[in-house]
Amino acid sequence: MSQDDSFFEPVNWLDREDETLAPYAMRARHSRGRRHPEEPHPFRTPYQRDRDRIIHCTAFRRLMHKTQVLLTQTGDHHRTRLTHTLEVSQIARTIARRLGLNEDLTEAIALSHDLGHPPFGHAGEEALDECMREHGGFEHNRHGLRIVEVLEYPYAEWPGLNLTWEVREALAQHSKRRADPELAEYTAAGRPLLEAQLADAADSLAYDVHDVDDALSVGLITPDDLKDVPFWRTALDQVRQRHGDLPREQFQPTMARALINWQVSDLLEHTCERLGRHHIRSVEDVRRCPELLAAPGPQVASLKVEWEQFLSRRVYRHHRVQRMALKGRRVLLALFAEFCRAPQLLPERYFRRIAESRPERTVCDYVAGMTDRYAQDEYLRLFQPYSPV
Repeated sequence: MSQDDSFFEPVNWLDREDETLAPYAMRARHSRGRRHPEEPHPFRTPYQRDRDRIIHCTAFRRLMHKTQVLLTQTGDHHRTRLTHTLEVSQIARTIARRLGLNEDLTEAIALSHDLGHPPFGHAGEEALDECMREHGGFEHNRHGLRIVEVLEYPYAEWPGLNLTWEVREALAQHSKRRADPELAEYTAAGRPLLEAQLADAADSLAYDVHDVDDALSVGLITPDDLKDVPFWRTALDQVRQRHGDLPREQFQPTMARALINWQVSDLLEHTCERLGRHHIRSVEDVRRCPELLAAPGPQVASLKVEWEQFLSRRVYRHHRVQRMALKGRRVLLALFAEFCRAPQLLPERYFRRIAESRPERTVCDYVAGMTDRYAQDEYLRLFQPYSPV
C-alpha cells in the first residue's frame, strides 16, 4: 500500500505558529533573538529551547526548597516556590491556548517568573533589599534577570542561559522598579507582550487562592474566618448549589478549584472584550494599548482587593508566619554581614568574582541563591562553634 510521503514529514513549528496563532500573538520567528547568537535548533523553536533551559537550570531546582508563604519545615503538603511556579505555568498555558497565544513563550515566562526569589519569601527579599540599600538595592525580578543573564553557568561559550529577548523582557517588565536604568533596554518597548501579561495575571490568581488553601491546611485560619469575605462567599454559594454539603476532605480542594475556575473564566472573558474594544490586531497594537489587556473584570478585581486585604491581615501577619519570617530575616542579615566582613569565607567560585564586581553584589548573589535549608545550614556553620564546616 502506498502512502503519501508528506505524511512522514516532521512538523515545522515556525510554520505551525503562523497557521495557528492569533494575529496578536508573538511568533518565534519574529523574536529579537539572543544576546549571543546561536545556530537554530533543528526541531525546537527558540521559545521551546528557553523553556527547556529554564527547567534544567540550577536556580529552577532550588525553588523546591524556597518558601512561598510557609517554611518547608512546616509540613509536606503546602506549596513551595517550585510547586507554585508549576501551577502558574499550567494555568497560564491553558489560557494562552484558549486565546491563541504562543504557549511555549507563555510557559517559559511563567516558569522563569520566580527564579530570582531569595530564601524565606518576602521577608528574605526585604532583608536583602535593606542590605543592598547603598549598593543598588535588591528586587527579585531584577535578580531573576541577573540569574538568566549572568549567574547561571551551564555553557562554555557565554554566561547565563542566553534566553531570548522576549523572556528576559518579561522579567524586566514585571519588576516593581521598572525605572531602573539597567532595565531601560526592555521597558522602552511599550506594554508587555500579551503572553507576559497573561503569565502575570495567572501568577496573581494562583497565589491568591493557594495561599489561603495552604493557610487552611496548616490551621492558620478556618473556613469560618472566611465567611464574611465576599470573594469566598460567592464561590461557596456556587459550590453548595452544585454539590451541597461536602465532607472536609473534598470541601477545601473543591473551593480552591471553584475560585480558580471563576477567575480564569473571568480573565478570559474580559481579556477577549478588551482585545475587541481596542481593535488589537498585532503585537504592535498590544505594545501601544493604553491599558493592560490580560486582567480580571471590574467585579473580580474589586473582590480580589478585599481578598488580598484578608490575606495580609489574617495570613501574612499571623504570628506563626511572622515568627518564621523574622527568623529568616535574622539569618540573612547575619550571613550578609559576615560574608561582607570576611569574603574569604565564600565558596571559591564566588570569592573569585570579588575582584570582578562589588563585594556586596557578589555576597548578595550568593545569599539570594540559597534555599531556606542551605541558608540555615550556613548560619550554623558560621555561628555555631561546633558545627561541621
